[in-house]
Order: sequence, then structure tokens, then C-alpha cells
Amino acid sequence: MKISIVGTGYVGLVTGVCLSEIGHHVTCIDVDEEKIAKLKAGIPTIYEPGLKELMLKNMNEGRLFFTANKTEGYRDADVIYIAVGTPQAVDGSADLTYVKTAAQDIANSIVKDTVVVIKSTVPVGTNHYIGEYIQNRLANGIKVKMVSNPEFLREGTAVKDMFHSDRIVIGADDPQAAELVEKIYASMDTEIFKTDICSAEMIKYASNAFLATKISFINEIANICEGLGANIDDVAKGMGMDHRIGPHFLRAGIGYGGSCFPKDTSALLKIARSVNCAFNLLESVMETNYKQQLRLIEKAEERFASLEGLNIAMLGLAFKPDTDDVRESPAIPIGRRLVEKGAVVRAFDPLAIDNAKRVLPERIQFTTSIEEALMGADAAFIITDWKIIKEIDWEKMRTMMKSPVIFDGRNTYSLSDMRGLQIEYYSIGRPSVQSLK
Repeated sequence: MKISIVGTGYVGLVTGVCLSEIGHHVTCIDVDEEKIAKLKAGIPTIYEPGLKELMLKNMNEGRLFFTANKTEGYRDADVIYIAVGTPQAVDGSADLTYVKTAAQDIANSIVKDTVVVIKSTVPVGTNHYIGEYIQNRLANGIKVKMVSNPEFLREGTAVKDMFHSDRIVIGADDPQAAELVEKIYASMDTEIFKTDICSAEMIKYASNAFLATKISFINEIANICEGLGANIDDVAKGMGMDHRIGPHFLRAGIGYGGSCFPKDTSALLKIARSVNCAFNLLESVMETNYKQQLRLIEKAEERFASLEGLNIAMLGLAFKPDTDDVRESPAIPIGRRLVEKGAVVRAFDPLAIDNAKRVLPERIQFTTSIEEALMGADAAFIITDWKIIKEIDWEKMRTMMKSPVIFDGRNTYSLSDMRGLQIEYYSIGRPSVQSLK
């Protein structure tokens, strides 16, 4: 099938590459000519494990193309995916500027009946609105049919998720349009769930809001555990053994971040208010997450009283491992607050430094190694549990620090491993380890 995809960000590029891998002829369209030039040269514009290899393979086999020419990109498409960004607007709603621009370009370019699939996360009702917008601008009897096909990709495992997702949701009011999109995924061994457009749009928001709720819930339980001397690891494991609850997203830490959960929870809250529904639970989830991101600051101030003049190593800047994405990463409020309080901050991340430099204070020093970040440090903050950070030899590294004190926002290390290392170790929802001699 001939497919065009508008937008070459995380969702658009991963979707395009993976659909070409299962045999479709895919053209990815973007207005950013510099980005398209890189993609044509075989250089992915995002970091995602396994993506580059698949991209080069399908380009070489003549199934994957990139263009900034809209006429060329839309001309022969049987199906057009809209996979552009929907960033958070000032009022908390989803900003549909890029979706509307894509719709206008589609209306100006298509020359035959076309199915338009919105893969971007959009408020309920957007597919109907965009369908009418395009149809009203078409001539010569050309028809457009809309399908909602929300994405459930996780950064760092997006390629794997594309091929092995829990479900593929197809929302359509036209059965033939739904069947056409279903055929696109026919070779994937994944359950397909078909529903109406509005329900499909809502499934995406409801799913992300529920996962964010689990994260905030377990973080609140972790804070209670600290006051009672309980261990959140054991509490979460015991909870997760109940099949009604499950173990996923019950890992305590310093909150969620990234491109989805923060903006989607905010957008859902805005949607609820638009139909006069008070979503007090979701408001609490968002408030809990905001406070949790600064939990390490509170712990450090309890330990040192003042952070003024302290040398702090920040280890990890991306919002999660295996991505260079720092959007809504806890590293941002933590880094800013440390600088505000007069700390001298040295930061390390194996991939995200370039992106972090754009959003963190200039006073933060960025290092190319963990050793450089820890040298002479009064304390270390673990922000992202990268594999390289999990494997730190603290027996060795503690000798580089002025005072080996660790504040672990991801519960990266077991308490048993940290005992006996002559290190002070503070994590989330677990007893502290104070084995300095």
C-alpha cells in the first residue's frame, strides 16, 4: 500500500520506518528541509534503538522515502497519516496548529479519494473537525474519510512497541475506512480493536492518565513508607502480585516526564472541564508529580541544611533511559532549583546533553564522563537510571567524591548492595543507608 506520513518526529519517523519494514511504500513528509536532508542521507533525527538500521534497510530496498515537497509527498498516497506534534498550549489544552496546517496541505494536494489517519494525540472530536475541514476544501468530487489510530509507543522501545504492541486501536465511523487501515497492520501479530472515532481518541488520553495515576499513587505511598520505616520495593511487589493491580508502573521515583504524560494529563483535564466534569483525581495526580520531582532537593536540604556552595553531580538528564529526550524531565526543575539555591552543579548524560543545554541554566557544567561529574562532589543526584549509571562502581567512585552522599531518585541500587560501602545513600520510599565510618 502507498502511505504518506506527515511529520518525522518520534511517532512519524518510527511509524514510517516500521510500516515500510512490513512491506508498504512509505513517504515521510516534513516542512523542515534540513531534517529531510539528514533523513535522505540515512541519518535519523531522533535517537531510538534499532531505528537507524531499519531505516537504512528500507531506504536501500526502495520502500522508504523522505521529502519536503508536499505535492510529491501526497500525490499517490492511498492513506495519509498525520503524525505531527500537538504541544501543550498556554491554557493546558492541546495545540492543534500543526494538525490544522497538515489538513490544509492535504486539502490542497490530494487528487483522489483518500483515507486520512490521525496518529497524533488529539482532543476528542478533532478527527471529525479535521475531516470536515478537508472535505470543505476539496473539489471534483474527491472524498476524504477519517480514521483515528492513536499511538502507544514508548520512547526507548518505540520500534519494539510498533511491532509488538498490546493492541492497535482503529476508530472510524466508516467501515470501509476501518478495514483499509486494518489491512495495513495485517502482517502484525497484534490484536486490533475497532471502535468509533471519539472512543478511539479518548482511549489514548484515558490510558496515559491512568498510567500517570499509578505513578503518582505509588510515589505517595513511597512517601508514607519513609515516615513509617517500610520499604516501597516490597510494598510495590506485594501489590503487583495481585492480578487486579499488576506490577507495571508501580516503581517509586521522582515522577513522570517526557512528551506524553504531562501534556496528555493536562489536555484531558481541559477536556473534562469543557463538558463541566470536575476531574479532581487527575488534578491531584498532576500536583503529586510536580512535588515529587523536587523530592531529592528536600532530602538534600534535610541532610546538608543549606545547598549554598555545595558541589552536586547530576547523573542523568533524559526523562528516561535510552532516549535523548529531556522534555518534562525531572532534571529540569531539579537543576534549576539547585542553581537557585547556590549549588555548583556538574551534569552527565550519555545522550541528552545537547538537548539539556537548551533548557537548563547556563551555570550548570556539562561533563563527558561520570568520573568528571563526581570528582570532588559533596553529593550525587541520580536522575535517570541509565545502564551506565546502574553499573557505577561506587567502591571506586566514592573515593573521588569530597563526601560520598547519594540521593537516588530512581531507586537504582539495592539497599543490600549499598550497605558496607562507606556511603550515605538516600532513595525514595526506602530506609536510608548511612554506613560512613
